[in-house]
Amino acid sequence: MHYVKAKGILSAQNGMNLYRGCSHGCIYCDSRSRCYHMEHDFEDIEVKENAIELLEEALRRKRKKCMIGTGAMTDPYIPLETELGHTRKALSLIEKYGFGVAIQTKSSRILRDMDLLQKINAQTKSVVQMTLTTADDELCRKLEPGVSTTGERFDVLKQMRDAGIPTVVWLSPILPFINDTAENISGLLDMCIEAKVYGVICFGMGLTLREGNREYFYAQLDRLFPGLKEKYMRRYGYRYEVDSPRGRQLMDLFHQKCGENGIVHDNGQIFAYMHTFEDRKAGEQLSLWE
Repeated sequence: MHYVKAKGILSAQNGMNLYRGCSHGCIYCDSRSRCYHMEHDFEDIEVKENAIELLEEALRRKRKKCMIGTGAMTDPYIPLETELGHTRKALSLIEKYGFGVAIQTKSSRILRDMDLLQKINAQTKSVVQMTLTTADDELCRKLEPGVSTTGERFDVLKQMRDAGIPTVVWLSPILPFINDTAENISGLLDMCIEAKVYGVICFGMGLTLREGNREYFYAQLDRLFPGLKEKYMRRYGYRYEVDSPRGRQLMDLFHQKCGENGIVHDNGQIFAYMHTFEDRKAGEQLSLWE
């Protein structure tokens, strides 16, 4: 861990990352890619020491309420959050100033902040986004060794359901020859159905690899799945898009099962929902882009 003083905290789209880097150890993580110009080891977490002060100033100065997003690049509930509490402080400010939140994680640590999520959701909208990759907890521990298992994430989704907090699942990545099976996709969608998630985001059955995360991913394949790296190299080489050979059938299954169970499965519609601020008292809606 190391500290830096940030110049700003909110992006033009009102997204924020309180940390840079991660200790979850997911073997496929795109945030390791060199295009993001991270000048420190990925596991050496960069903490923006003035993030909370910057966030309060930014929220105070905004003329219109909107949704605040977090978790796109770094999970806000990495283990360090237990010690520092930056995410909880940020949520407290979001609640204090009357903004909404769309937060993405793989960690059950988010349950610590259920009280704040409920308060925000009472006045506007809290959307909890959870990534699911495999219905098999044993495989999950290989692919995502430093974070909550799928079973634990499923429990989070159900607790959010019971608390009236809307949820969205990211069905990704689907790794060719590892978790790209109809059994896995059906199992994950069964969880989504039981948890009554609002929607499931899926950009296709596969993953993307770039300079930086490709090397790490291939090294982990060698360690965890001997011989699979060579199969990837023969089939995909250094391609950016690594699509499952079962992709079409699995996408058909995905859309069919979501449609039959009332789960939104249009990515554009889901993003529009997460970006739209709802003032429950005034009955107004404002976009995240305001």
